[in-house]
Amino acid sequence: QVQVVESGGGLVQAGGSLRLSCAASGRAFSPYAMGWFRKAPGKEREFVAAISWSGGSVYYADSVKGRFTISRENAKNTVYLHMTSLKPVDTAVYYCAAEKPPIKGWTRPSDYDYWGQGTQVTVSS
Repeated sequence: QVQVVESGGGLVQAGGSLRLSCAASGRAFSPYAMGWFRKAPGKEREFVAAISWSGGSVYYADSVKGRFTISRENAKNTVYLHMTSLKPVDTAVYYCAAEKPPIKGWTRPSDYDYWGQGTQVTVSS
């Protein structure tokens, strides 16, 4: 079992930045791929970004490419989502997820095995 806990959400003005953190505990998470998803009111949970266990492969939704950066520090069992140039449409609950090997995929919620409770990000115009 892996437990993941997100932090770093909050209220920010449009154009601002936030860094989300996801701390994993339980089993060592370095073999796990990690992903970030978000869910806005009235919408489906959607893929935001993912990173392989080595950090050598990263994936982004088109809507955040060039603005968001995913990274990880395996020594700290932590993955980050650095968000810049935030827009009101980025307002959502952001979830961190862990996928145990073998990798099934990167962008579908069903690819992931463990989920955090989420952290709210609100971008005001």
